[in-house]
Amino acid sequence: MKRKYLYTGSALLLLAIGFLAFTMFRSAEQTYTFETMKVGRGTISNTVTATGTLEAIKTVSVGTQVSGVIEKINVDFNSLVKKGQLLAKLDETPLLAQLDQSKASVDQAEAQVKYQKSTFERYKSLIAKKLIAQSDFDLAEYNYNNAVASLKNAKSVYDKNRINLSYARIYSPIDGIILNRAVDEGQTVAASFNTPTLFTIANDLTQMQVEAKIDEADIGKIAMNQRVKFTVDAYPDLKFDGSVSEIRKQPVVTSNVVTYTVIIKAPNPDTKLMPGMTASTTIFVNEKIDIPVVPGKSLRFTPDQTVYSDYIKSLPAGASGGMATNLNKITPADPKGSYVWTKNGAVIKRHEIKIGENDGINYELLSGLNQGDEIILSMTAVKAGAATKTAARSPFMPQRPGQKK
Repeated sequence: MKRKYLYTGSALLLLAIGFLAFTMFRSAEQTYTFETMKVGRGTISNTVTATGTLEAIKTVSVGTQVSGVIEKINVDFNSLVKKGQLLAKLDETPLLAQLDQSKASVDQAEAQVKYQKSTFERYKSLIAKKLIAQSDFDLAEYNYNNAVASLKNAKSVYDKNRINLSYARIYSPIDGIILNRAVDEGQTVAASFNTPTLFTIANDLTQMQVEAKIDEADIGKIAMNQRVKFTVDAYPDLKFDGSVSEIRKQPVVTSNVVTYTVIIKAPNPDTKLMPGMTASTTIFVNEKIDIPVVPGKSLRFTPDQTVYSDYIKSLPAGASGGMATNLNKITPADPKGSYVWTKNGAVIKRHEIKIGENDGINYELLSGLNQGDEIILSMTAVKAGAATKTAARSPFMPQRPGQKK
């Protein structure tokens, strides 16, 4: 009987020693790591990207309204010009001949009016005395009126030829810079239905604009005075500033794709930007600067039940801060609410927060946490000689080749 009790006691002692060793070994071989971040301040910004073309704010094409041979050109590419400055001159010889011819016609018409007027006045006195027939007086009156009309016509032709002569001298309509010179001296230009372009003048290259093409899906986000950053291929390391100044309502349809033109002011004090450059624009449609933010990863984190329970059990007595070992015992989460987990020492807790705008990476924190609170992004249980078990892993994370899902 004593031997039986001895065996039983020995067995119980071995079981106790084994359980204690198992517990100590289990605690020693498993550790828990946390990826955390403190609540800080940051910037939330949503953007719309588009491609556009740089243009001068005002570009004028200077042409000629008369045909002729270019006799003299006074400017060249990149020449700075003032309003009213003489740019070029056409050969005036044929225009002067036309003007002289029309002047002779005016003189002839004036002589005819003078003669017909004297005849009309003489017939007028005679008809009053009934010394001539009425038909003779009517003819004299007709000839006089016809001569007056001919004089007006001759004067109008003269004025037209005089204006055409003035068109032989091409003046700059604005202050600016010559972007293009399309003619050379000795070249003949013909002004028929379309006025030929001789020069293209940009008024001020220190103030440029970008004509950006915005997709119809994004045009509703664009508003006046929104901040813009853009780059050009000529200066890939530089970013230029701008702002939205005009939203044109006329749609542009290209290959069944509808876009709208948005004008962006682009100050160019160093004149590095040139007309025709392609600009890659980023329009900040929604921007909040220096606000409390939390990363989106923290909102997607929820501890694994097994890892969470093991972690609570691994804490020394009293260090758990009253945390429940079962996640189901925590107040059920509102499916429409936003929650994050925080870590204070060894204690981890879930908090309901209110969030605002987001940019897909960070969320605006409206309430629920204080700046400096430590929030959990991930929780991992690590066992010696075993694979890492992660508390929460996104199903959208890429897997390594050959890794079991």
